[in-house]
Amino acid sequence: MNPEIRKYNDSLPHGDREICDLLSREISKRLPDAENKIWHRHPVWFLDGNPIVGYSKLKDSVRLMFWSGASFDEEGLEPGTGKFRDASARYTRADQVSAKDLKRWLEKSRHIQWDYKNVVKRKGELRRLK
Repeated sequence: MNPEIRKYNDSLPHGDREICDLLSREISKRLPDAENKIWHRHPVWFLDGNPIVGYSKLKDSVRLMFWSGASFDEEGLEPGTGKFRDASARYTRADQVSAKDLKRWLEKSRHIQWDYKNVVKRKGELRRLK
């Protein structure tokens, strides 16, 4: 595990740390070629410089977010608000994470991508990559 991500996970209370450790292991297993690092204070995985998936500790849960997740058309992922194509799932216990769903979502994250890497350069315009 990336040492920065390990430090992030280790800073969390036990239950949240279990969720984040599970997510980190599964994401890294399913996206082995993805760069991962702390980005905007949260663990994020990138493919070719484009943010794909990450997680963050919220007040009442851990949020797993897919940058292009609203285009996955999947139950269990709630679309974000605003003009972006993100969607997320929230967990309060590690046993709520469905390995089957997570595997499917991660496969879709590789094949369904919006170009977040260049959104600033395009002045907020989001274009589909895949």
